[in-house]
Amino acid sequence: MDYLLIVLGALFIIAGILGGILPVLPGPPLSYVGLLLLHFTEKYQFETRFLIIWLIVAAVVTVADYFIPVWGTKRYGGSKQGIWGSIIGLVIGLFFFPPFGIIIGPFLGAVAGELVAGKDSGSALKSGFGSFMGFLLGTLIKLIASGLMAWHFGKELFFG
Repeated sequence: MDYLLIVLGALFIIAGILGGILPVLPGPPLSYVGLLLLHFTEKYQFETRFLIIWLIVAAVVTVADYFIPVWGTKRYGGSKQGIWGSIIGLVIGLFFFPPFGIIIGPFLGAVAGELVAGKDSGSALKSGFGSFMGFLLGTLIKLIASGLMAWHFGKELFFG
């Protein structure tokens, strides 16, 4: 049974890292499941505190990933209409045009929102660029979190 849990755990870790890049997969939660599967083996155990901390990290990173593009829009001079456009674009892109809609949706939504607000196309594109930069930052944070969980998985498996 331990071998099955280890193999499944490794697959979840790999899926988690892929989820850091592919918007369709929830990277950090998948990586966390990989840690849990290793923990449920007889030989490899993590401390409860460690598991709780990584649960919180996975949850916070996953939730933050939806808000960081909005923050990027605002950071690059986006108005309320641009921020709302980014949010609406994220939702539309997420549900109607996966997987690339989650990247393109906030960008186009922010640009559209800024144009509706009466901003010139340069300012609108700058706001859309901020949304895209927020997406890249969210991707980096997901990759770091999933990568660290993969490191802990491997460390425990090979050196634990």
